[in-house]
Amino acid sequence: MNNDKIWLMVLSEIELAVSRPTFAAFFSKTKLVSIENNQAIVSVSNPLVKQILESRYIPTIRELIKKHSQIDTTVKLVVSDDTIKIEPSGPLFNRKPESILSSLVEKYHLNPLYTFENFAVSSTNQMAYAAAQSIANSPGKTYNPLFLYGGVGVGKTHLMQAVATELLCRNETTKVIFCSGEEFTNEIIDAIRLKNTHRFKDKFRSAQLLMIDDIQFIAGKNAVQEEFFYTFNAIHKRGAQIILTSDRPPSEISKLEDRLRSRFEGGLLIDIQQPDFELRTAIILIKARLRGINLSMNVAQELANQISDGRRLEGTLVRLVSESTVRKEPITVELVSRLFGKSLSKNNLKSQTYSFSPQSVMNAVSRYYGVKLSLIKSETRAKPISLPRQVLMYLLRTEMSLSLNDIGAILGGRDHTTIMHGVAKINELIKNSGKIKNDLLQIKKTIEPIV
Repeated sequence: MNNDKIWLMVLSEIELAVSRPTFAAFFSKTKLVSIENNQAIVSVSNPLVKQILESRYIPTIRELIKKHSQIDTTVKLVVSDDTIKIEPSGPLFNRKPESILSSLVEKYHLNPLYTFENFAVSSTNQMAYAAAQSIANSPGKTYNPLFLYGGVGVGKTHLMQAVATELLCRNETTKVIFCSGEEFTNEIIDAIRLKNTHRFKDKFRSAQLLMIDDIQFIAGKNAVQEEFFYTFNAIHKRGAQIILTSDRPPSEISKLEDRLRSRFEGGLLIDIQQPDFELRTAIILIKARLRGINLSMNVAQELANQISDGRRLEGTLVRLVSESTVRKEPITVELVSRLFGKSLSKNNLKSQTYSFSPQSVMNAVSRYYGVKLSLIKSETRAKPISLPRQVLMYLLRTEMSLSLNDIGAILGGRDHTTIMHGVAKINELIKNSGKIKNDLLQIKKTIEPIV
């Protein structure tokens, strides 16, 4: 069997195991170059893809190559020669002085703190981070449009503006437009009222980077949607970059025109989940550093353990610093517990990522579907058993951020690729099934917290 056939079979299994956006972003442009001296050489499209695959998927790739080639190999990833090279003037190089950067972002209504350097990365947002950096390196050529969706405080706006900041640092004449869906709507209304729609069109359609935050706001507004449709087409046709954010995927935005939904889904859609414990800890440490606060790891972890809402992290940090200053006490775990422990725990009891155990999640799934845990852990693949098993995989992965290997161990020693497939299956069902969404919601309500 030649390398192309081996790799085609490898990719066919990976496509079943991961979500559609993940496959499109990281696997669709890969190729098995050779298998020699027990080493498989796989080419990838750019350095960012190489970094992500090396950190997360090498064991899976190696196992699948062995399965289909009957050769036990190591795996080496190389960037293909025809990829876009990052020139020395690109992102993270030759950064402009902070005074110049501040003036640029102020001009374009950007937050100067929303940069890639200040963005904490974990498994819940790694794909979105990689896609945003790829766009910063090659706007309009990789993922266009980029559609980021998720709840409040997950970092959608931060990532979107980080792209703009990098492009402005590289070339301050880049025409950047950032506004919310509401602001876009108001500008159209004013343009119609004042009879100067030509100025509106000249402004938006000439953008090199158009960023619309909370694009779901334009849904149901016929005139606004029509103008955005033509604006989108004009920008996209020129090869300029479009980045959109929303609180939900295009398929779930009611009263959104089908032609717009089709345009949005024609790019890369990424769901950014709520930050896990490790990410919340990193966010707190970064925000403390930006405020010149020397915060210990123990304090950051205590706050992260108490708070699951990303938006509340900074507000709580400000309160903690204020209390520390007033009381003239150092910021310690004891101070956090004494001042905020009870109230934070009470406010976050239902959403706290680590307020329940894996066993309580398993019990909740077992009760809901009326299936014994012994059957869920068994080898049977019958649908009445496999669906609860995949739901359990999904909840352990998304609600508790357990590793694939840990979930596999909990479920009777299953391989991590099996867990990947199970999680991907539920992700796919969520997009198309209202029932599975309701199942997940009801199960979460019955998970017994740790007391």
